[in-house]
Amino acid sequence: MNTVQENTQALKFIPASEFKNRTTEAVSDQHLRQSFRGAMDFLMAKRAAQFPDLAAFEAQRGLAEHIRKYSLSRLPDLLEQLERTLTANGIQVHWAENAEQANALIVGIARKHAAKLMVKGKSMVSEETELNHAMAAAGIEALESDMGEYIVQLNGEKPSHIIMPAIHKTKVQIAKLFAEKVPGANYTESVDELIGIGRAVLREKFMTAEIGLSGVNFAVAETGTLCLVENEGNGRMCTTVPNVHIAITGIEKVVEKLEHVPPLFGLLTRSATGQAITTYFNMISRPRQPGEKDGPQEVHLVLLDNGRTQAYADEQMRATLQCIRCGACMNHCPVYTRIGGHAYGTTYPGPIGEIISPHLMGLAATHALPTASTLCGACDEVCPVKIPIPDLLIRLRGEATHDPRPGHAPLVGQGAAKSTLMNIVWAGWAALYTRPALYRAFGWLATRFRFLTPPVQSGWTVSRTPMKPASRTLHELVARRRSGR
Repeated sequence: MNTVQENTQALKFIPASEFKNRTTEAVSDQHLRQSFRGAMDFLMAKRAAQFPDLAAFEAQRGLAEHIRKYSLSRLPDLLEQLERTLTANGIQVHWAENAEQANALIVGIARKHAAKLMVKGKSMVSEETELNHAMAAAGIEALESDMGEYIVQLNGEKPSHIIMPAIHKTKVQIAKLFAEKVPGANYTESVDELIGIGRAVLREKFMTAEIGLSGVNFAVAETGTLCLVENEGNGRMCTTVPNVHIAITGIEKVVEKLEHVPPLFGLLTRSATGQAITTYFNMISRPRQPGEKDGPQEVHLVLLDNGRTQAYADEQMRATLQCIRCGACMNHCPVYTRIGGHAYGTTYPGPIGEIISPHLMGLAATHALPTASTLCGACDEVCPVKIPIPDLLIRLRGEATHDPRPGHAPLVGQGAAKSTLMNIVWAGWAALYTRPALYRAFGWLATRFRFLTPPVQSGWTVSRTPMKPASRTLHELVARRRSGR
């Protein structure tokens, strides 16, 4: 199987202008809606079973929030400390300002070792940088080893969920995909046999790859330890079998001490998949030492900014960086559960994607995303680190439609959704609601000429009946009742 050839076509982010069309298509796809509804209901039930005591859950959330806020408050110092301890441990640290720099660093390391194959553990940051396509352009095969990631890579797709990349796929679709794309694979709808087919391919790749790549869930500054959470064992294979291990993560993943990891780890697994604990928890602090029989001979860490410092610089938006990537906000979001991850067109879909993507990609490309929310607050209630997502969504909606405020650093792409017509409409609304005489006059005219109400009212009447003023205003009805008429 030549995955280099199969995956050279880059899957670019979907422009904001196409977001509305994508959501319309997704809502019209009955099979997609049923699949996601069933999967999300299952995940919500599993998560709820892990938190039967709400008071205890709130106490755990409070501790986790405190750890993340404390870590972020000391982020510059902790990053410098992390670099020192990692370097002392023999791990090479690289800094990347954007996706292009991160990809160039990793391609450079691979070329230095004349690598032809890289096997990858699960890493949403590498999805963010579109690393696979950069590797393919350099003539290096980059193969996903997480089963869900492997499936979507075979099909030329992006993940539709940050924890379960192929959640939108049925076993029938996967059976057809494997029979078509995996040499020698017979058609089978047995889940165990399908997993076996994937494992057989990946096992061979683990043994021949020169480079292994992984993400990082937590980076401990005090000890120089990279923590990796996984269920399949592929992460352990990627980080121990190849001679070179490259880890890539966002700069926000650092914590100060090892003792800060268990509270976050416990909430991460239970919030993500409803598991009390994952199958594997890897702690990597150095390359292979003399006398050791396994492990990589060389370890690298790439620390990526890519817009994170913009969020960090804003006191309110900094809360975005508290995220531990559990995906609980997606599982409980009434919008995500109806349209799925691909409709968003970004690496991080759902509520967390709506607040982090504007920093990673700019508001010009993502200003439609913060509006894809009912502001019901479900994401806020289940977030294990208490990110105030609804508040941040409201803030981003405002930033997308207004010029930078005096004394505040502008966000990239700020004002991209600014509309002269909408400004006029809101100015008119403000004038009506701040001038009682004008408001009463408007109410009288609206009730007397209600027959002129247009039957089509923009997006409102796509799925609702037209709004039409009552025959009399509330003030008139109350006055009539008081007069006894």
